[in-house]
Amino acid sequence: MIQDTLSKIESRIGQSAVKDESKAELLTLLGKLKSEVAELSKTHDEEAQSIAGFTQVSAHEATRDEPNPALVKHSLDGLAASVDGFEKSHPRLVAVVNRICTTLSNLGI
Repeated sequence: MIQDTLSKIESRIGQSAVKDESKAELLTLLGKLKSEVAELSKTHDEEAQSIAGFTQVSAHEATRDEPNPALVKHSLDGLAASVDGFEKSHPRLVAVVNRICTTLSNLGI
Protein backbone atom coordinates (compact mmCIF):
# COMPACT_ATOMS: atom_id res chain seq x y z
CA MET A 1 0.00 0.00 0.00
CA ILE A 2 2.77 2.46 0.91
CA GLN A 3 4.69 1.71 -2.28
CA ASP A 4 1.49 2.15 -4.31
CA THR A 5 0.93 5.54 -2.73
CA LEU A 6 4.48 6.63 -3.52
CA SER A 7 4.18 5.34 -7.09
CA LYS A 8 1.02 7.43 -7.53
CA ILE A 9 2.92 10.48 -6.31
CA GLU A 10 5.67 9.82 -8.86
CA SER A 11 3.07 9.56 -11.60
CA ARG A 12 1.38 12.80 -10.56
CA ILE A 13 4.66 14.69 -10.45
CA GLY A 14 5.75 13.18 -13.76
CA GLN A 15 2.56 14.46 -15.40
CA SER A 16 2.55 17.85 -13.69
CA ALA A 17 3.52 21.19 -15.18
CA VAL A 18 6.40 21.50 -12.71
CA LYS A 19 9.70 22.71 -14.20
CA ASP A 20 11.89 19.86 -15.41
CA GLU A 21 14.65 20.61 -12.88
CA SER A 22 12.25 20.52 -9.92
CA LYS A 23 10.48 17.49 -11.35
CA ALA A 24 13.76 15.57 -11.62
CA GLU A 25 14.73 16.53 -8.07
CA LEU A 26 11.35 15.47 -6.68
CA LEU A 27 11.43 12.15 -8.51
CA THR A 28 14.93 11.47 -7.17
CA LEU A 29 13.82 12.34 -3.65
CA LEU A 30 10.76 10.10 -3.97
CA GLY A 31 13.01 7.22 -4.97
CA LYS A 32 15.02 7.78 -1.79
CA LEU A 33 11.83 8.14 0.24
CA LYS A 34 10.57 4.76 -1.03
CA SER A 35 13.67 3.08 0.35
CA GLU A 36 13.58 4.91 3.67
CA VAL A 37 9.84 4.35 4.21
CA ALA A 38 10.19 0.66 3.36
CA GLU A 39 12.83 0.36 6.08
CA LEU A 40 10.72 2.31 8.58
CA SER A 41 7.62 0.21 7.87
CA LYS A 42 9.38 -2.88 9.24
CA THR A 43 9.12 -1.45 12.75
CA HIS A 44 6.73 1.52 12.48
CA ASP A 45 4.16 0.66 9.81
CA GLU A 46 1.51 3.20 10.83
CA GLU A 47 4.04 6.02 10.91
CA ALA A 48 5.37 4.98 7.50
CA GLN A 49 1.82 5.08 6.14
CA SER A 50 1.35 8.56 7.60
CA ILE A 51 4.53 9.79 5.95
CA ALA A 52 3.43 8.39 2.59
CA GLY A 53 -0.04 9.88 3.02
CA PHE A 54 1.22 13.34 3.94
CA THR A 55 3.67 13.20 1.04
CA GLN A 56 0.79 12.41 -1.32
CA VAL A 57 -1.37 15.26 -0.01
CA SER A 58 1.56 17.69 -0.08
CA ALA A 59 2.49 16.78 -3.65
CA HIS A 60 -1.14 17.09 -4.71
CA GLU A 61 -1.56 20.53 -3.15
CA ALA A 62 1.78 21.87 -4.41
CA THR A 63 1.29 20.69 -8.01
CA ARG A 64 -2.32 21.81 -8.50
CA ASP A 65 -2.94 24.14 -11.44
CA GLU A 66 -3.69 26.89 -8.93
CA PRO A 67 -2.22 25.90 -5.56
CA ASN A 68 -3.84 27.30 -2.44
CA PRO A 69 -0.92 28.58 -0.33
CA ALA A 70 -2.71 27.84 2.94
CA LEU A 71 -3.38 24.22 1.95
CA VAL A 72 0.19 23.78 0.72
CA LYS A 73 1.49 25.09 4.05
CA HIS A 74 -0.83 22.88 6.12
CA SER A 75 0.04 19.76 4.15
CA LEU A 76 3.78 20.47 4.34
CA ASP A 77 3.52 21.13 8.08
CA GLY A 78 1.81 17.75 8.44
CA LEU A 79 4.50 16.06 6.37
CA ALA A 80 7.28 17.62 8.44
CA ALA A 81 5.50 16.62 11.67
CA SER A 82 5.10 13.04 10.45
CA VAL A 83 8.85 12.43 10.86
CA ASP A 84 9.15 14.04 14.30
CA GLY A 85 10.97 11.71 16.65
CA PHE A 86 12.90 9.85 13.95
CA GLU A 87 15.90 12.19 13.82
CA LYS A 88 18.19 9.75 15.66
CA SER A 89 16.85 6.40 14.47
CA HIS A 90 16.19 7.35 10.81
CA PRO A 91 18.18 10.51 10.01
CA ARG A 92 18.19 9.88 6.24
CA LEU A 93 14.40 9.62 6.25
CA VAL A 94 14.10 12.95 8.06
CA ALA A 95 16.59 14.57 5.68
CA VAL A 96 14.70 13.31 2.60
CA VAL A 97 11.34 14.46 3.95
CA ASN A 98 12.76 17.87 4.84
CA ARG A 99 14.19 18.23 1.33
CA ILE A 100 10.84 17.20 -0.21
CA CYS A 101 9.11 19.83 1.92
CA THR A 102 11.56 22.50 0.81
CA THR A 103 11.30 21.55 -2.86
CA LEU A 104 7.49 21.44 -2.84
CA SER A 105 7.36 24.73 -0.95
CA ASN A 106 9.61 26.37 -3.53
CA LEU A 107 7.37 25.35 -6.44
CA GLY A 108 5.09 28.29 -5.71
CA ILE A 109 7.88 30.86 -5.85
